[in-house]
Amino acid sequence: MSRELQKKIILPILMLVVIIQIWGNIADKVEGFPTPYNTYIAAFGGVNSFDEEIEGVLSDPFYVNNQDDKGIFWQVLASLERVFYGFVLAIAVGVPLGLFIGMSPSAQYAFDPFIQIFKPVSPLAWLPLLLFIFQDINLTAISTIFVTSIWPIIINTTQGVKSVNQDYLNVAKVLNFSPFEKIFKIILPVAVPFIFTGMRLSLGIAWLVIVAAEMLTGGIGIGFWIWDEYNNLNYYSIIIGIIVVGLIGFLLDLGMGKIADFFDYRKKGRA
Repeated sequence: MSRELQKKIILPILMLVVIIQIWGNIADKVEGFPTPYNTYIAAFGGVNSFDEEIEGVLSDPFYVNNQDDKGIFWQVLASLERVFYGFVLAIAVGVPLGLFIGMSPSAQYAFDPFIQIFKPVSPLAWLPLLLFIFQDINLTAISTIFVTSIWPIIINTTQGVKSVNQDYLNVAKVLNFSPFEKIFKIILPVAVPFIFTGMRLSLGIAWLVIVAAEMLTGGIGIGFWIWDEYNNLNYYSIIIGIIVVGLIGFLLDLGMGKIADFFDYRKKGRA
């Protein structure tokens, strides 16, 4: 085992020990705060420190009692479905718009002020207006994801277009390329790594937004599940939900990062 690999394994484990120790200290000082051990029991089941037999949240994640009472697997799946639809919609609109803005200075002058204004707006600010428009939980969540996650795609796609060497564009003029030939043969091969970087950032924002959106819209989903557990004073489940959200977000980012690296000619050139 290489020294680098040892560091990648040992250092996160040491960090986890430190986090658990800090967590335990907080639980000792704050009355009723979930301890690491009891949270583990609440997740996987067993006998907690109060000699209570607990059925863990993760011991049966696939159960379905009724439409509103489902295991955590179905909660996560519902959230991922909304993220997928909003994310795909952001790609479908953001990539062409980014190409257009990057290729046209006039378009950049027209769109850039509004991008800079709307980009920092919190998803929670959009939520009431979109809920009023759609009057539907799913459409509201999807549209909120779309509105808040489209900006990294537009900005990075535009940056990718602007990174194209001017000599390549001059060659396209000499060869009398059509606009579509110019895009597919000259611009996209250079811009693709930037586009996927924007998509990676966008996906992270989409997963962040869905949790906040579901807390306010209700229905099935991991965000609403966490909020419902809070209303039921199940603080152990809140921590479990936070960990699940973090792990899913990590896996999404890891997967999108691998895809982005695959299409990044710059990293292939260094390999």
